Parts: sequence; C-alpha cells; structure tokens
Amino acid sequence: MWKPPQRIKFAARLGRVPSREEAAASRLFSPIRLGPITLEQRSWVPAMVPWRATEAGFVTDEVVDWYRRFARGRPGAIVVEATGIRDVPSGPLLRIGHDRFLPGLRRLVETVRQESRGHTRLLIQLIDFLVIRRRPDPGAFFRRFLVLTDRHREALGGGLDDEIRERLAMLPEAELPRILAPRELEALRFGYRERVTDMKREHIRRLPETLPDLFAAAAARAREAGFDGVELHYAHAYTMASFLSATNTRPDGYGGSREHRVRLPLEVYHRVRRRVGGDFAIGCRFLAEECVAGGSTREDAVYFGREFASAGMDFLSTSRGGKFDDAKQPAIGAAAYPYTGPSGYECMPQYLSDETGPFGRNAAATAEIRAAIRAAGFATPVVCSGGVHNFEMAEAMLAQGVCDIIGAARQSLADPDWFRKLALGEGRMIRLCQYTNYCEGLDQNHKPVTCQLWDRTGLDAPGVRLTADGKRRLVAPDWEPAGEESC
Repeated sequence: MWKPPQRIKFAARLGRVPSREEAAASRLFSPIRLGPITLEQRSWVPAMVPWRATEAGFVTDEVVDWYRRFARGRPGAIVVEATGIRDVPSGPLLRIGHDRFLPGLRRLVETVRQESRGHTRLLIQLIDFLVIRRRPDPGAFFRRFLVLTDRHREALGGGLDDEIRERLAMLPEAELPRILAPRELEALRFGYRERVTDMKREHIRRLPETLPDLFAAAAARAREAGFDGVELHYAHAYTMASFLSATNTRPDGYGGSREHRVRLPLEVYHRVRRRVGGDFAIGCRFLAEECVAGGSTREDAVYFGREFASAGMDFLSTSRGGKFDDAKQPAIGAAAYPYTGPSGYECMPQYLSDETGPFGRNAAATAEIRAAIRAAGFATPVVCSGGVHNFEMAEAMLAQGVCDIIGAARQSLADPDWFRKLALGEGRMIRLCQYTNYCEGLDQNHKPVTCQLWDRTGLDAPGVRLTADGKRRLVAPDWEPAGEESC
C-alpha cells in the first residue's frame, strides 16, 4: 500500500475511560432512529469483506462465526459485507442475486439476533461491480487478447496478423505507447477493466435500465431473510460510485453534471423503496471525497448528501478514496486493487502518516456534509468512520456535530467487544488497533481477514476454527465481564 512520504508515526491511545455511569449518560450510548428502526446506541460496525464465503457466494460456517463474534460485542448496528446483487460468479464473496442464497442469509440473521440478545440491528450492504481482469502475461496479451486494428498494422508496416502480434510482443516497453491506445496499454499493464463510460458495450449502455431492478430484487431478498435494512454501496471503485464520479462523462443524461451523475443512484434508491416499503431501513455509503485527480470533491459530496436526504434515505454513511485511478500496478496474474494508491490510503490510513495523521481523517468532510443536510432542513443520521478507536474521540465527534453514529471497522476487528467494554465501565481492557493494516494486506491477497493482535492466540483451544494452513484463528477469543452484567 502507498504511504505518505513524511512517514510520521502515530499510535492509538486509550484516552479517557468512562465509568459505567458516564458511559450510560453519554451520546455514544444514547439511542437513535434510522427511519423505521431504532439503534440502542450509536455504534456501528461497517461492512468488511472477510473472504469466508464459498466460491459460489454462499454463507459458510466461517461467515456465521465472523458475524457471531461481532454480535457478542452488541454494537448498535452491524453491516454485513459487500454482497453481490447479480447472479454471476464472483469468487468467495457473499451474493444475494437469487433466492437460493436466502437460507444461508436467514441463518446469519438469526445468529446475530441470538448472540446479541436482540440488542444489535443488522443491515446488509448491496454492491454491483463491473468486470475486472487480472494483469496478463505480455506474450499472452499480444498473441491472444489484443484486438488488432488497422492502426496496429500500419504502425508496424503491415503483414499477417500473427506476424504483427509477434512484432508487438518483441517491442521494448518504451515503444508501446506509440503503438497502443491508452486503454490497450492499461489492459496490458494493469489488466482489462470495464468503465461506466464504455458506451460501445450494450450492457454498459443499459446499466440505468438494469441496475434499479437488480438492487430492488436484492433488497427484497434481504427483507425476506430478516435483515433490518440495506446499505446501498455507492462508494469506492464500484459501479454506483463510478456514476457519481466527476470522471463520469456519459452523454445519455447519466453523466457530466452533478445533477446527471446523481440521477441513477436516486433512481436505484426509489426503486428499492417502492419494492420494500417504508418500514425497512435504506441508506447508502458514499464518498466524502474521491481523492484522485479529476475526481469528485467535497463540494460534490455535499450536493449528493442533500439529494440523498431529500429523497428520503434513512441514513448516510461516508467514506473516502479507494479508487482504481491511482492504484498500484499489480503483479502479472493479479488484479488491480483499488486501495494501493494515495486514494486507497485515504480510505484506510495507517500509523505511518502525514501531518494529518490516520485518526479522524474523514471527519472534516463528513461534518460539512452533515451541516449542509441540516441546513437544508433534514435530520438524516450520518455515520462517520476512519480511525475511531476510543471513547474520547467518538464522543467528541458526536458532540461537535461531525456525525450522529460512530463507525469503527479496524478497531472492532481488533476488539469486537470494545463498545461493550466501554458500556460496562471496562474500557481499560480494550485491545487497541495498531493501524498497521495487517488486515488490509490479507484482504488484498484474498486471504481470510484476521487481526495480528489475536490470530495466533490459543490456536489449540477447543472449538477454535483455523485458517486452511492451520496458522491463524479466524475469530477473536471470547470475552465475558467479571460478575453479573445487565448491559
């Protein structure tokens, strides 16, 4: 992953630890409504992809264990990982594009209800993504994948196509930009990737026709499975975020101006709402800033936030960066990963940082979005995440109007019980995330995500599930408070 050149070291700190009575009177542990549902507290475990589903997208025992462990910490809400809305192969990622996935998803919902004793609300994040392929071997690219055109033939002096391909394969790297079009060069160096602006492809042109119904059908399945709501994934490098992006130049009324770029995300939301009704929570996760050259800015996000609130979304959750535009070149045989460049760092900053540091990096932009929503007369709850790891920080963000709900992914992975420990006055027992992004490295390599603070602990304990190589446990050790507890 890219790191800021300053390489300033930061360390998470426990901060002021509240007593049980202080925690009970705090903003963090006060209830809040998200449209038709109420969270008992303002703590939120954002969607994280743990790489535990089957290759066909089904819930496994390991998936259930992952969410069971978070549920035991009893946060206000858990958002299930990005779950594909299409009925197409997508590797070990959860899917919801067909009714055959419902039994496993129902089991997941029931497990969270039971393990949290009904204290935690459960939502599922719905995602669409376009085709991305692995970076090819150059020989294979020129001999098999490149579509030859007259431009290639003329540039290389003509001849049989097989001869042209061989000449291309032998060219020095420096000569390739003269021969290949920019997208061809990108496919060679990074792997082929579809864009929402590929209007020559019929299925890309028809995305505004097809996506609303796909999202609506997925949301209906989520409701049938027993979830409390859905989070529409409008962030990072994926389809809906690409429609919102300032780089979206579609000429069909769905690109260009902000008004046109937000059009499909709003149409998706309205179709989902019509399908599931008003008593099911619907919100979205979107970018406060894209953090790439020519990408959407904070001003764009303020506009989008007001539009989403005006449309009637029940909550808004902000993130930042995580784009393909500046991703690191992958190794041959690997796919580009949108969290390896500067924008990826903005999404998941680590302990080596610049003067801003890794904690609360998304706060200022989120505060502007929330303020604009309030100024427009809407009370839509806003979720902010990004390096939140202690009570002091969380309470300050709520008090200062940065957000209404605190999202914490890496800290919750480090210690799934940290909110519960705070609520019980046991905050000094919290296991603090070190923000080394050990977990992110596993995610990048599509390995089961764990935390270095606990994944080598008690490997031989009874009932502990291990990774396939037997070297890491898959969930954090259990914790129970001493004595009786009523929280």
